Amino acid sequence: MKHDASPVAIGLDLGTSGVKAVLLSGDGTLMGEASASLEVQRPQPLWSEQHPHDWLAAADQAVGALRARSDPAAWQRVRALAVAGQMHGAVLLDGRGDVLRPAILWNDGRSQAQCAQIEAREPATRRITANRAMAGFTAPKLLWVAEHEPDVYTRVAKVLLPKDWLAWRLSGTMTSDCSDAAGTLWLDVGARRWSDAMLDATGMHVGQMPELHEGSDAVGTLQPAWATAWGLPDGITIAAGAGDNAGGAVGVGVVRPGQGFVSLGTSGVLFVATADARANPDRGVHTFCHALPGTWHQMAVMLSASASLAWWSDITGAPPADLLAAITPGEVREQAPLFLPYLSGERTPHADPAATGTLLGLTHRTTRDDLAYAVIEGVAFSFCDGLQALQQAGTQPGPLLAIGGGARSDAWLQLMASALGLPLLRPVGAEVGPALGAARLALLAAGLPPAQVLTAPAAARRFDPDPVAGARLAARLARYRDAWVPTRALTSPLGAGA
Repeated sequence: MKHDASPVAIGLDLGTSGVKAVLLSGDGTLMGEASASLEVQRPQPLWSEQHPHDWLAAADQAVGALRARSDPAAWQRVRALAVAGQMHGAVLLDGRGDVLRPAILWNDGRSQAQCAQIEAREPATRRITANRAMAGFTAPKLLWVAEHEPDVYTRVAKVLLPKDWLAWRLSGTMTSDCSDAAGTLWLDVGARRWSDAMLDATGMHVGQMPELHEGSDAVGTLQPAWATAWGLPDGITIAAGAGDNAGGAVGVGVVRPGQGFVSLGTSGVLFVATADARANPDRGVHTFCHALPGTWHQMAVMLSASASLAWWSDITGAPPADLLAAITPGEVREQAPLFLPYLSGERTPHADPAATGTLLGLTHRTTRDDLAYAVIEGVAFSFCDGLQALQQAGTQPGPLLAIGGGARSDAWLQLMASALGLPLLRPVGAEVGPALGAARLALLAAGLPPAQVLTAPAAARRFDPDPVAGARLAARLARYRDAWVPTRALTSPLGAGA
């Protein structure tokens, strides 16, 4: 019998709602997947926190489940592991490596005032970082801690991003990769190095930062205790990994300039790879390093994508799949209300953490299914705003891959294709997401060639824009955009444009 010696890698995705683990062979075969759930704590308005130790417990649970579902012979061929994960979170450690407070997450909006302080202290912020200061980024969180929890701030010896904290606990080395570090507001994004000027703006210094690497760099090995606990061979290589969106891009082969995808996860992302650090910070476009050397990417980010449907599911008690099943692919419900999906504030294009969700046009005839339609349409319109912002930066994407949990819905993808005016391709394995990219980065760190690893998946289905539906949606999109300023003025004491 022929012995298959192809190396195998484990990819972990530390998401907001859970940890996913996948097993990937060097020949590209997805050999297994498992997950474990996480909860978000919201102790005050605008706050969003998790305790890092919950991430480690969830990772342990997910890997244990993956092992139980995997072929034992394949499990013994594991040679590398990497973590992709939620970006922007602040894990604060003291000199002993102890966690000083719960991690402040990407969708936490408490530090809006500190964003203005950073840009005032360092007027070149947008030039250095290729981004505007936003409350979701890491640097403003540290200024908030300095002002509101000074006893914690003075004890901070190291700041790690969520996936980097998890990788440190697995490997014993404190590192980060450029794609994740680009979301801190401490990175010189064009030069791919920490910026002393941006660190100074928050009273930090480079010694409090982890060592920087590219995502496919080997940065350590799995600690023996974890290898024993998980039944793995000794000497498993740990790669630097990636921020979740860059990881998702690597997973679907979006690694060359001009390639792109939309992600319908908890948050929504329109991602396009670029050859340089092209920026449009005034419209809330994120310009970050990619997880591979010499490549960058632009992102338009919506904070509540599938999270909007989950919110409506919680209210109605109907599973998301049932809500989506009631919507016919290609239909436009012109009698449905309009939904502004700003349940956790918004990034692109408004950069407003205090923005709130809004339903407009309710009548006695409005049904549960009308509102489900309004929710997914509102998310699609938020993507339209993101596409407009990218186009204003000079980016003209072509057909886009569609990934994330929401990409399983034909109705949602057809609506988005018609609204965006772009074809969407659902790849085989669209639901795997950043964990697959992490596994691919791990295989690169184990020595496999990029041409073998960084392939594009086959398309399971293509969704082309319907020009008739597109014209009807364009009229509703115009009303959706017109609603922003007056509703923002009415829903917050800060007023429009806050």
